[in-house]
Amino acid sequence: MKGYKELLEEALEKLPEEVKLDVRLEIPKPEVVISGSQTYINNFLDIANVIRRKPEHMLKFLSKELASPAHLEGNRAIFQGKLFNSLIEKKLESYYKEFLYCPECKKPDTQIIKQDRITILKCEACGAKTPVRLIK
Repeated sequence: MKGYKELLEEALEKLPEEVKLDVRLEIPKPEVVISGSQTYINNFLDIANVIRRKPEHMLKFLSKELASPAHLEGNRAIFQGKLFNSLIEKKLESYYKEFLYCPECKKPDTQIIKQDRITILKCEACGAKTPVRLIK
C-alpha cells in the first residue's frame, strides 16, 4: 500500500501544468470610450482571450445585462447608448462570477461545455461540473 506522500506526489504529477503553477489570472480592465451615443470597449477581444471565453458569449451576456444592443467590430465591442466604465466593470465581474470562476474551488481554470443539451461549467482544477444558465 502506498503512503500519503507517494499518493500526493502521484496526484500532483497528473495535474495539468497551468493548475500546478497557481498563477493569478490577470484580466485586463476594459478600455471604455464613449463617443456620441455609442460606447466602445476597445480591448474586448483581449479580455475574452485571456479568460478563454467566446467573445460572442460575453457580448450576449453584456448586451442583456446592460439592456443595450451591441456588436463586435475588430478587437472591440460597440454598445448603443452611453454606458459608464463602472457599470461595465460591474457587469463583467458578474460574468466572471457566473461563467469563469469555479463555484467549488474559486479558480478560473474552467471551460464552458455542452453535455446533453445542458451548458456546464467544468473546472479543470478540481473537476467540478456545475450547470450554468443559457443566455438567450
